[in-house]
Amino acid sequence: MLKTNKKERVKIGIPGLDSIVHGGFLRGSNILISGGTGTGKTIFCMQFLYNGATKYDENGVFVTLEERPKELRTEAAKLGFEFEALEEENKLIIIDAASSRASLPSMEKYAVRRGFDINTLAQEIYRATKDLGAHRIAIDSLSGLGIKFEGLLEIRTAIFKLSALLNELECTSVMTSEIPVSSSWSRFGVEEFIAQGVVILFLDEEKGELRRSFVVRKMRGTSHSLKRFPFEITDHGIVVMPGGEL
Repeated sequence: MLKTNKKERVKIGIPGLDSIVHGGFLRGSNILISGGTGTGKTIFCMQFLYNGATKYDENGVFVTLEERPKELRTEAAKLGFEFEALEEENKLIIIDAASSRASLPSMEKYAVRRGFDINTLAQEIYRATKDLGAHRIAIDSLSGLGIKFEGLLEIRTAIFKLSALLNELECTSVMTSEIPVSSSWSRFGVEEFIAQGVVILFLDEEKGELRRSFVVRKMRGTSHSLKRFPFEITDHGIVVMPGGEL
C-alpha cells in the first residue's frame, strides 16, 4: 500500500490552481469538485489524471458513472488528453460504471456488470487501483448514484462507503457532484462533509455573457486562498486567469 505523507503535495497541473492551494492537494486527500451543469467538472477530472500520468509519473483510475468510456475517450482527445495511449501504456484505467446504470453491456476490462451495486463498484475500484499501482483516482459523478438508489439515506450510505475505500487506498482522489439550482454545495448534502477539500465551480451570466469562476471552499490541513477566481476552458483544458480574483 502507498505510504503517504500528509505534508507532501500532489500537483494538480491546472495552470494557476496549484499556487492557490499552496502547492497542490495534500497527498492522500479526497477532494470534492462541485458545480452546476457545464462548469467543467469532468474536464477537471480528466486534467487531474492526465497530468498525473504524463507529468508526475502517477498512474490514475477514472470511474465514470455518467459517460460511457468511448464517449469519455473522445471528449478527452478533443482537449489533447490522449486517454487511449495512456491505457495502452498501463498508466490509466477507466472503470465503466455508466453502462450498467443504463442497463447496457460493457466491453471494458474493468466495469460494473450484472446490475449496478455499490459493493461491486468498490471492488472494481480496489482491483483497478491495485493492478495499476495507481496514485490518483477520479469519480465522475456522485450525482449518478441517485438513479440506482431509493431514498437519500441509501445514497448517503453509498457515498460513505466510497469515501472509506478512498481513504483506505491512500490515493489522492477527486470526486464530482452536481449542484441543483438554489441548493447547498453538493447534490445530496453529505459529500462536502466527507471530503477533505471542496472546490466549487461556477458558471454565471455577467453583462450578457457566461463566465466561469471557482472558489476553494475547504481544504483541511493546509491554508488556501478564499477568493473567487475566474477560469477558462481552452483547447487544452482548464486555465485559471492570471491575477484575476473576483
